[in-house]
Amino acid sequence: MSNLQDTWVYLSASPLFHLTLTLVAFQLGSWIYERSGRHPMLNPVLLAVIVIVGVLLATRTDYGTYFEGAQFVHFLLGPATVALAVPLYRQLDRVRSSALALVVSLVAGSVTAILSAILIGRMSGATPQILASLAPKSATTPVAMGITEQLGGVPTLTAVLVIVTGIVGAMLGPMVMTLLGVTDWTARGLAMGTASHGIGTARALQVSETAGAFSGLAMGLNALATALLLPVIWGLLS
Repeated sequence: MSNLQDTWVYLSASPLFHLTLTLVAFQLGSWIYERSGRHPMLNPVLLAVIVIVGVLLATRTDYGTYFEGAQFVHFLLGPATVALAVPLYRQLDRVRSSALALVVSLVAGSVTAILSAILIGRMSGATPQILASLAPKSATTPVAMGITEQLGGVPTLTAVLVIVTGIVGAMLGPMVMTLLGVTDWTARGLAMGTASHGIGTARALQVSETAGAFSGLAMGLNALATALLLPVIWGLLS
């Protein structure tokens, strides 16, 4: 028993263990998702988060220790984001023909995401610090955390809120758009990328290359729009 405990202590402190945990958790989530017929409520990212958090709590492992192993996956987010340019390039003619509509839709979506977060937060009695952490929730995580820090919010809280926003958007976004009668893949992809950044884009790519391409475009441009618009809106509402 003593040897087993010593082995577990060694493994739980090893970066390789936490990298393996991340990959296995996501593969398990993906397997459940596929076996369910891709049920939106069983999003593989959500399932992987639940598994990883459960293991970290059970082993009393802090996030810093976990991230030493998981940072390799984090590094791959950069190349994965750049790779979104491939489906976008294939849709270049469509992007050019609808450039004005894309810009207007993107700005409207970005402003709506910011204002809805701030107003709902105020009505719920949130403090200014919480509001600053909540406002950039629809931008991709690094950008959102940077904006939050400038506004006086809590970057770690923003990271959690961004992930939750992405998961909820990936689960409910397609269903909501279907109920609203939005059938055009360009519009669906643009909405997913604007509202739920990378996780929503991954979901869009699963159903349509066109939706995935425009979702990736919206994700990048919404990060820029949020960085430019949020400080202005924050100043007007403060």
